[in-house]
Amino acid sequence: MLMYDMSPYLKKINEVIEKGPYSNNWHSLSEYEVPEWYRKAKFGIFIHWGVFSVPAFGNEWYSRNMYVKDSPEYKHHIDTYGKHTDFGYKDFIPMFKAEKFDPKEWSELFRASGAKYVVPVAEHHDGFQMYRSEISHWNAYEMGPHRDVLGELKNNCRTLGIEFGASSHRAEHWFFMDGGKNFDSDIKEPLQRGDLYWPSMPSAELHDIYSKPEPSEEYLQDWLVRCCELVDNYRPKIVYFDWWIQHSSFKQYLKKFAAYYYNRATEWGSDAVINYKHDSFSFGSAVPDVERGQFAERKPFFWQTDTAVALNSWCYTENNSYRPAEDIICDLVDIVSKNGCLLLNIGPKADGTIPDEDRNILLNIGKWLKINGEAIYGTKLWRKSGEGPTEIPEGQFTDGIKKNFTPQDIRFTTANGYLYAIVLRSSENGDYVINSLGIQPAYQRDNFSGIIKSVTVLGTDENPNWERLPDGLHIKTNYKNSGYPIVFKIDID
Repeated sequence: MLMYDMSPYLKKINEVIEKGPYSNNWHSLSEYEVPEWYRKAKFGIFIHWGVFSVPAFGNEWYSRNMYVKDSPEYKHHIDTYGKHTDFGYKDFIPMFKAEKFDPKEWSELFRASGAKYVVPVAEHHDGFQMYRSEISHWNAYEMGPHRDVLGELKNNCRTLGIEFGASSHRAEHWFFMDGGKNFDSDIKEPLQRGDLYWPSMPSAELHDIYSKPEPSEEYLQDWLVRCCELVDNYRPKIVYFDWWIQHSSFKQYLKKFAAYYYNRATEWGSDAVINYKHDSFSFGSAVPDVERGQFAERKPFFWQTDTAVALNSWCYTENNSYRPAEDIICDLVDIVSKNGCLLLNIGPKADGTIPDEDRNILLNIGKWLKINGEAIYGTKLWRKSGEGPTEIPEGQFTDGIKKNFTPQDIRFTTANGYLYAIVLRSSENGDYVINSLGIQPAYQRDNFSGIIKSVTVLGTDENPNWERLPDGLHIKTNYKNSGYPIVFKIDID
């Protein structure tokens, strides 16, 4: 197959940057403002679905690990599919039929979950595009499902008022398939741009931002053109980037992409959000993301957590370890109280069906948000994010640490003149004390000295008994919520 000529697109990218309000430097890009709709949305759905959903073993890194000798995936692959020379990763593509994929059904589930935006993985590390593309023939429109998965899902989500984004994990493809060159497999030279396995370069030290061999100019230009093609053809409101774009070689291309994307959005009268990790973008030029973790304290800047319904994998596997919906809701509440939003991942099966476990988790979140959403959507920070004894572990990959919340663990949000006190675990006797709302001298630091007019419990008609004492606001309610957070709506004068 002939390689795609990138030069016309690269020229167009430069022209858009030259004409638009944003230039490809951090000084200009720091003028970026986070769109209001995104600040208000608070909750979105991430989707890891692709060729890796066919083996459904290990996790979404199957395409890399199957070529790593002595790994569980390597052994599983030989036992299940045969030698790598006879059956490589590319041979899963015809098995990825997505014959039961129903974008309307998916979108309706996302709306029922209470999500306000959806971000499917457009291209994962494996290099297979889930959309129609001119850059490479290795895409879902020309192979596998023979459908423009991304486009179909976008159209159905937008019909239901759900904002649409797309994620690119392409950066890591530079090294992702390098193991297949270390033994006799179907990954063989010569490889050229546009091939599924190209370039399969040695990975070196992945977390060293100056590691060698660094991506070539050809690879970086290909990365940029792929990202800009996504923007032009699908006009996503969000572009999410996975890790490794923080490598020093990507910096000038990140600035070019951001300027192109922001200028395009300005041209179209639309909004644009970039999610990033590891300081890959200059602070203030995009929205930072914490993978599988959160912050211990609230932040003055808007941020996002991305995590998954399963602890062991982002994609569907036959042995996924699922998190309870009530734990995810507690994380959502904590994140929102600290000026963040939650992007929650699900992993559909290869045939396009969403597993019952994923579905039930989303529906249970949706039931809670239908009652308590006014304490989440469109809310702002209060004077403090919360109170209580349970510490939140800070940083990435902490979502597997079980947080045993108590009735003393409370988070605060505010909207429309109301204060919402969200108790993360209900008490056995219905007694609660909110220490931050006690009667205290106004001159003491951080004390609340306003007047409380009324207290209600969202989801009930009950007017609970309450009394404000020096040690806190005491509330007595008969409402029990089966382990889910309870929201007190407090009218303040």
